Amino acid sequence: MTPMHRPSFALMAETGPGTVRLRVTGDLDHETTGELVGAVRLHLGGRQAPDDLHLDFAALSTCDSTGLSGLLLVHRLAVARGTRLHLDDRPPFLERFLDITGTLEHLTAPPAEESPGRAEDSGRRPGAV
Repeated sequence: MTPMHRPSFALMAETGPGTVRLRVTGDLDHETTGELVGAVRLHLGGRQAPDDLHLDFAALSTCDSTGLSGLLLVHRLAVARGTRLHLDDRPPFLERFLDITGTLEHLTAPPAEESPGRAEDSGRRPGAV
């Protein structure tokens, strides 16, 4: 059985030295978010993860709560691989959605750098709460 996708969604990947750009076209919602997350997993899953992951939203039409959840997951995946996440060409509706949900700064802030030995000194493993 072939999965059905609405024609209003497409992803196009471009890769270069140390970078991946995914151009997102159409609706990022409950029907399409899995495809974006899957593409991110594919591009971050290699032996050498890219330094930068750019999600280009210039052609994004809509984003619902599942799309937001997917963006938060993409952020976690990128941080886990040491990849900087960039949300490029955000349309005003996405900017507002991220702002009112309190996720804009979280998703767009530069990664925090942990000082060497900090995790070992605290007795916790890196990433543990």
